[in-house]
Amino acid sequence: MTARDEGDDRIIRESGVDARIAAIIAPVLRGIGFRLVRVRLFGQNGLTLQIMAERNDGTMTVEDCEEVSRAVSPVLDVEDPVEKAYHLEVSSPGIDRPLVRKSDFAVWQGHLAKIETSIMVADRKRFRGKITSADENGVELTRDQPAYGEEPTVSLPYEAISEARLILTDDLIRDALSKDNKARKEARKRRGELDDDASDDDAEAGPAEADE
Repeated sequence: MTARDEGDDRIIRESGVDARIAAIIAPVLRGIGFRLVRVRLFGQNGLTLQIMAERNDGTMTVEDCEEVSRAVSPVLDVEDPVEKAYHLEVSSPGIDRPLVRKSDFAVWQGHLAKIETSIMVADRKRFRGKITSADENGVELTRDQPAYGEEPTVSLPYEAISEARLILTDDLIRDALSKDNKARKEARKRRGELDDDASDDDAEAGPAEADE
């Protein structure tokens, strides 16, 4: 159960105990219609295990967080990957979300992101700029404030990216809420809960979260 989960399509993954936890819970999440975004165990005096997840359409409600918590808790109790007592926190990725899959970079083209690489690329390891394109091989970033003599754009291969997340802006908030609202309406229509002409104003501005 602690081996790498081959069904996990993320290009940015955890290491150490976080990776063992991810390998345990990712198949459980897939089985109930969710996908793993990130696992992080942190804290000094009191450990918190944060599991960030979302549905395949990108939505995540408080009720979804509670469902995920109920599903993973028994498996974590059995596998017991954390030696000390910890507090379980299940949350959505939030608007300024981590980018962990190739599809994440494609979906959020046009928005600002912070990206760190594990190796030097164009004499740097840290980048900030707008995602201008994303294909199977990597991401093109237009630098936010390029230094004198630097090229305005840089190509970052996926295998070099160690961490990436969106930067919160007004444009991102509008786009994220629009995408979330559209996904929720489509999901409700599939369940027969929403007419084609009905409106839905249930989009949430903040991240959903459930604690245990």
